[in-house]
Amino acid sequence: MWYDFEAMARYPSSVRYQFGPGGMTPAVKALIIANVATFVALVLVPGLPLWEAMALRPADVIGRGWIWQLGTYLFLHAGVFHILFNMLSLWMFGTDLERLWGTPFFTRYYFVTGVGAGLTTILVSLLPIATGTSIYYQSTVGASGAVFGLLLAYGVTYPDRPIYLYFLFQIPAKYFVMIVGAVALFSSLGDRGGNVAHVTHLGGIVVGYVYLRGFKLGRFNLIAELKYRYLRWKINRMRRKFDVHPGGRSDDWDRKIH
Repeated sequence: MWYDFEAMARYPSSVRYQFGPGGMTPAVKALIIANVATFVALVLVPGLPLWEAMALRPADVIGRGWIWQLGTYLFLHAGVFHILFNMLSLWMFGTDLERLWGTPFFTRYYFVTGVGAGLTTILVSLLPIATGTSIYYQSTVGASGAVFGLLLAYGVTYPDRPIYLYFLFQIPAKYFVMIVGAVALFSSLGDRGGNVAHVTHLGGIVVGYVYLRGFKLGRFNLIAELKYRYLRWKINRMRRKFDVHPGGRSDDWDRKIH
């Protein structure tokens, strides 16, 4: 979360305050609508059999073959504050990433990290330890796995952009990602099936990092794609800083100055 303070050149005494990244991009808007609609439906019609079928429960995925839960759990939330903070984070971090990457790549990355976080949860649930046993029969819900993947991507893409930790302390995005990653890691080591899915959060971060840094799908190089889109964004941004005006002699073949 950040604030943009921009002094106006014409009126030096005025200051413009901007909260967040601005208007929602198409994929971010669609995801927020889908999440809110699902939440409202469960609140208004509590008898709908959505929770058991959509929540991620390793025992159901492995024992009953309900593999769709790896994607559907992302649209369920346990309370108002749960969905509020997840959707706020999706808007804050996802909007700039979608503008930079484009909607197709952003959407693909969102679901890759979300499903990957779910798979991480299932893998940990199979470990012969107390944490694994408790997670195996526990239901996991929320978009946090994908949101933590977006947070990782945001820290990599905009490492020096300031973020307000707990709305109080301003730190660069790269350090913010390191802090939340460390918290997720150490919390997951002692996870006993509480209300916070630390393993899922950590999975979103790890899968996001691997996806951005190492994977190649056929001839499609993800790193090259990201570099290309980032370069194109910088070029378009620089173009907006220069105006083109007519000038020169009337007999010039190109009467343009920059």
